[in-house]
Amino acid sequence: MNRRVWEYFAVVCAVAMIAVCAAPVLAQDEPKEKPPMYSYVGNWSIPRAQWAEMDKASAANQKILEKAMADGTIVGYGNDMNLVHTPDGDTHDDWWSAMSMAGILNVLDKFYKNNSSTSPVLASATKHWDNIFVSRYYNWHSGPYKGAYGRVAQYQLKSDAPNNALETLSKNLLVPLLEKLLADGAILEYEVDTEAIHTDSPRNFWVVFIASNAEGLDKFNAALQEASKKNPLNGPAFGSMTDFKEHRDYLASSTGTYK
Repeated sequence: MNRRVWEYFAVVCAVAMIAVCAAPVLAQDEPKEKPPMYSYVGNWSIPRAQWAEMDKASAANQKILEKAMADGTIVGYGNDMNLVHTPDGDTHDDWWSAMSMAGILNVLDKFYKNNSSTSPVLASATKHWDNIFVSRYYNWHSGPYKGAYGRVAQYQLKSDAPNNALETLSKNLLVPLLEKLLADGAILEYEVDTEAIHTDSPRNFWVVFIASNAEGLDKFNAALQEASKKNPLNGPAFGSMTDFKEHRDYLASSTGTYK
């Protein structure tokens, strides 16, 4: 997705926030917060010569993850291969999601106990870091997927943004837009994340979705452009809420499943 499209997205977000903050009463059918969903993401920078071994390692982890899904410990899991590489970024990630922190950590403990975290291919990583995210706005289609596209946009609210800025964004722009795309089949899952364990600025948030195919990415772009036409305010509205210098995008080839 090009910078201009995401700038439109950011402007629309700001417009929605300002409009709702000024309204005395919110619509009764607005999206509601859900119980917190936690996601653990392990990020790895793997030398290209070891990429095939990384695929094998991900496959070897299936038994633990399948069992955790079957017994209700987790609600989803998968892995991603980065398609737009940067000098300091990752090449691969593995993740799983649960409705409790205990669910996240119990699965992590199983990986430590079976020594998969010290496998030769992971030991070859030039960089590694982890994140634990939490989302209260999310939805998905149940079942497995392969050859999908994971899309992540990272933003940072300004220090003087309202305390309920992300809540307002989610309820009045993000969730309605993403729910429509989910219903249309263009995307398979979405979530609006913040860090549950802060390793970066607490003002950061992430808009995440999984497109069912490449055409799904185009449908998302078209939906953003249409939203921008319906909300014609310009850049200053966005600039008053979000520091666009901190914006980053991520695109990956994704495999996974949801309960």
